Amino acid sequence: MPTTKAPRHGSMAYSPRKRARRIYPRVRSWPTSTEPQLLGFAGYKAGMTHSFVKDTRKDSATSNKEVFTPLTIIECPPLVAFGIRAYNKTPYGLKVSGEMHMTNPSKDLSRKVKLTKTPSQKDITGDVLTLILHSQPRTAVGKKTPEVFECRVGGANFEQQYEYAKNVLGKEIKVTDIFKPGDFIDVHAVTKGKGVQGPVKRFHVKTQPRVKNAKKRHVGTLGGRATATRWTVPQAGQLGFFTRTEYNKRIIKVGVKGNNITPNGGFVNYGIVNGNYIAIKGSVPGSIKRLIRFRPAVRHFVDQGDPEVSYVSTESKQGV
Repeated sequence: MPTTKAPRHGSMAYSPRKRARRIYPRVRSWPTSTEPQLLGFAGYKAGMTHSFVKDTRKDSATSNKEVFTPLTIIECPPLVAFGIRAYNKTPYGLKVSGEMHMTNPSKDLSRKVKLTKTPSQKDITGDVLTLILHSQPRTAVGKKTPEVFECRVGGANFEQQYEYAKNVLGKEIKVTDIFKPGDFIDVHAVTKGKGVQGPVKRFHVKTQPRVKNAKKRHVGTLGGRATATRWTVPQAGQLGFFTRTEYNKRIIKVGVKGNNITPNGGFVNYGIVNGNYIAIKGSVPGSIKRLIRFRPAVRHFVDQGDPEVSYVSTESKQGV
């Protein structure tokens, strides 16, 4: 009888597995919208709690019943639009065609970037428009240096996008102006870093049996003697601290003050949520206090209407 063989164990998805370039993610694709508005937002991960939400799915076994729903709380301080950037579409990708900055930036922003002179409004022309934003971490996680990133602007044409961008330049943009309960979003985050790990934990390969006198938590063979080791062979290396995207996450709640969702004693390793926040169904990648970015969902989803929340747990999480 021939030797019985099985498919390889461990997925090679997301290869190569390298550390992210920065601690907060970047977004490479954006949804389309004919309404002039910001197509994304960002906030700081505070922690998790649970609630009871009415199941509005028609074909569900628990339809029209209250079900246990885990929630991830993200505190969303207002973002400040301090710049406008226009791009032209070329055969080699998007190229910057013009840029404009606000006149009086905050002191915290000067620690991160140095703004150039503001060009005239006639210089801002192009095909795609983005807003250059910075966060306000002082009100959330207590640090001084803000995160700086770009966000696409929606609109029927470039003129409509540019008119919206000029109106919000130098002003604060709140999460309540963009998202509402029941919306589906895509979450971008940098996962927790676990350092260098072996092939068993990194690729879930099977451990060697006890009869093997050699190593047990390793791959049996790395390939032939005369050829180089293929990249598909599971080996030790970096695990975690990857930029990942999770699609179609539902917003259960959007609030202005976090008093009604903050557990007794505050979230573990975070504290009290004081400002604006969103509650997302399920888990979200990333560690506590890390910046999480999200945008409207780009994949197909079934609208489930406004969520009916009957209870949100505020019990202490300190002993969990």
